[in-house]
Parts: sequence; structure tokens; C-alpha cells
Amino acid sequence: MSERNATERVGIDELLERVRSGLDRIDPRAAHEAYEAGDALLVDTRYAALRERDGLIPGALIVERNELEWRLDPLGSHRAAEATGHDLRVVVFCNEGYASSLAAASLRQLGLHRATDVIGGFQAWKAAGLPVLLSAARG
Repeated sequence: MSERNATERVGIDELLERVRSGLDRIDPRAAHEAYEAGDALLVDTRYAALRERDGLIPGALIVERNELEWRLDPLGSHRAAEATGHDLRVVVFCNEGYASSLAAASLRQLGLHRATDVIGGFQAWKAAGLPVLLSAARG
């Protein structure tokens, strides 16, 4: 068996398209409405420098991307208190809505079948005029 047959090679654009086809991605307003209705946990995976620069989404759980699966696995020993079960609707944010799609797909592999992400990420949230808390350091 050749290496080509043993391992399918997929570029990131194709992988992202495949992953997104399995998600029910939502726009920022729908994410905000779901959070306000108590039907979604917003999870901000942006790294600290972006949060400091652009601000925070009020009520969002901050989980760095490299900790996401450990913090949101309802069966995990390092889970966040908010990781209450596999039926939890988790809405993941990154900066522009790319890495969050991959993150949501990873959460689905853990059995969080309602995990999804926000189209356009934090930048789309901010552009839609939804609530953002600016860092005290920014003044």
C-alpha cells in the first residue's frame, strides 16, 4: 500500500469545509439570543493578547484553545464547572470564525453534539454592535 493510499491528504480549506458541513453554525445575533435565553454557553478561545486588545464578550467562558477539550469534557477530571453534560449547547468563538469551527468539531467528537461556532467570530460579534467589555488597561 502506498503512502498516498494509506493517508488521505487534505488541505486546510477542504478540511474546514468538511468540518463546517457538520456544524449548525450561527451568526452573532443568534449566539447572543441563545445566551440571553439561557440556551448556550459562549466560549471565547481567543488568546490573551486579542482579548486585551479587543475586549471580552460579557458572560463568555474564557478557555484557551489548547485547553478546550479538557475544560469542556463533561467526563473529564479538569472540566470547568460549566461543563454540565453532553447536551450542553456550546458556542465557540475565535477571532474571525476559522479556528472555532475546528474547535467545535473537536468538541462534537467528545460527544458535545450541540457544539457549534459563530460565523465571523468575535470580529463579527463586535461589528454587529453586540456587547463587548473593553479592558480596563485600554482606558
